[in-house]
Amino acid sequence: MFVDRSFVAGRTAPLMLMALAFWLLLAAVAARSQADEKLFGIACRSVHFGYRTGPGDAFYNEVTVRSSAPGTFFMVCGWNAGYFGMQELDRGRKVLIFSVWDPGQGDDPNAVDPADRVKLIHQGEGVRVGRFGGEGTGGQSFLDFDWKNDETYRFMVRSRIDGVWTEYEGWFFDPERSAWRHLITFATRTGGKPLDGCYSFIEDFKRNRESTKLTRSALFGNGWYRDVEGNWNGITGAQFTGDGNPATNIDSRVEGDRFFLATGGEIENVGTKLWERLKLETSPASQPDDLHQATTAPER
Repeated sequence: MFVDRSFVAGRTAPLMLMALAFWLLLAAVAARSQADEKLFGIACRSVHFGYRTGPGDAFYNEVTVRSSAPGTFFMVCGWNAGYFGMQELDRGRKVLIFSVWDPGQGDDPNAVDPADRVKLIHQGEGVRVGRFGGEGTGGQSFLDFDWKNDETYRFMVRSRIDGVWTEYEGWFFDPERSAWRHLITFATRTGGKPLDGCYSFIEDFKRNRESTKLTRSALFGNGWYRDVEGNWNGITGAQFTGDGNPATNIDSRVEGDRFFLATGGEIENVGTKLWERLKLETSPASQPDDLHQATTAPER
């Protein structure tokens, strides 16, 4: 799974520190790519969009699933400390998932000092909360929600810096209630870094060989982020990337004002080549009318 967990210092950081961080990042990518090669023929290739954004305090994005299968993660709002999206599990069960990483680099959640663990700040109605490991460690939450193919769902992460900690709130617009729901707030120690590094992905976590025969595809779009000066900016650019699995049945392209992403099954790479950038011809046409209301809501 693609993540951007870099908390490298900004433009004023010494060149030596920046170079060290760069080489550490390359080493981590290389190690992960070698591991992912073992998934060839076992799992669909994980594919991602890295968006052209900057540091801020809110990230809004929408998803419309075209095709899904058991063991699929459509991650809609990812950032430098966590991810938020929806999954199809076995037997038709579907959930929303919101996770935030601990600041450390280990994989055993029980080995993390309690003082260093993600803190639960808010838990919404029906939301289950726990801890995870194996891909870093952190806090994780789930909400049962029977999402449908070909319907558009709206997600938003907003953040608040509190000293060396940053709180991250997961908001979901529930079409059944016609209202925003504040599902969860986790806090993690970031050194006071803002929300940054926005991305989306599609992942096959079934990994039983048969899962490679099924297509997973979706449209991501009408994305917005609010920068550190409080201005909303439409997301118009994305880079198409993949993990180290060498499978070639992946694709991406621009469809109108949306970014299309697909992996597995009979998919052919007839659109954008891996690592290429996609560009919308115009900015997202309309910022949702209720976006300002949701990002200024007092609920915590």
